[in-house]
Parts: sequence; structure tokens; C-alpha cells
Amino acid sequence: MAGIHASCVVLGEDGILIRGAPGSGKSTLVRDLIGLGAISGTFAALVGDDRVALTQRHGRLVAAPHPALAGLLEVRGLGLQPVEPTMPSAVLRLVVDLAEGAPRMPEAAEETILLRGVRLPRTVLSPGPGRAGTVLWRWRRLRVMMMTD
Repeated sequence: MAGIHASCVVLGEDGILIRGAPGSGKSTLVRDLIGLGAISGTFAALVGDDRVALTQRHGRLVAAPHPALAGLLEVRGLGLQPVEPTMPSAVLRLVVDLAEGAPRMPEAAEETILLRGVRLPRTVLSPGPGRAGTVLWRWRRLRVMMMTD
């Protein structure tokens, strides 16, 4: 089990790994996704914030929270806050990278990433409003594609 500096949220049954530099908005995106899930009727829960352990199992990548941070989310200006709902782990289905200057129209090669030997769909987003809606839209498109494969 190897840890990385990232956050993870579950949408439906799918884990979404959120990576980015410190202060890039990982925790804010997690909080927004949980809130948007509640509004849209989609199950959303925190797996881990700031540090996440990744384990490869049966060709899948599973994320779990760092034990010291389980159930906690950093809220800027308030510090670590308890969050509900939470999940003890999630199979990753999407990687979201938060980066300045994200491409407006990504190349096909940028839409997946090989992470710990597992190829996953990837989305790169710039800081700013609307990111949670974009992630929810991308997740829904992936669900449709998985059902038709």
C-alpha cells in the first residue's frame, strides 16, 4: 500500500481520485461534489482528503484514507472538520488533476493515465467555479460508456 498526496470521493459506486498541488482546491472540490451529489440524488461520500493510500487489487486500483485523516476534510479557514457520509475505500474509476493552464480541448492521449499499473480515465481541470459540475458530467459519461461496453 503506497500513499499519495491526493483526495478521493465516491460518486455512486466509483472512486474519483483528485490530485493537485497544495492549495489547488482538492478539498473544496470534494466538498462541492458531496454537496452536488446530495442535490442531484447521486450518492457521494468522502474516502480520504489530503493523503490517500492506493493498493492494486485484481487489476483495479483501490483508494483508502490515511488512518489519521479518516472522516476528516480540510475546510480552509476552519481546519479539519468531520464529514458524513464517508466510505472506507473505493475502486478508482476516474482521476481528476487540478492544474493551472489545463487544456481547453485535451488531446486523446491526455484523457487516460497509467497509475500504479492501472490505466484510468483522466480529466485535467483549471481552478475556478463549475469544476464539480464538470466532474459529475464526466463521471456520468463514463457510466454510460461502461454500460454500453
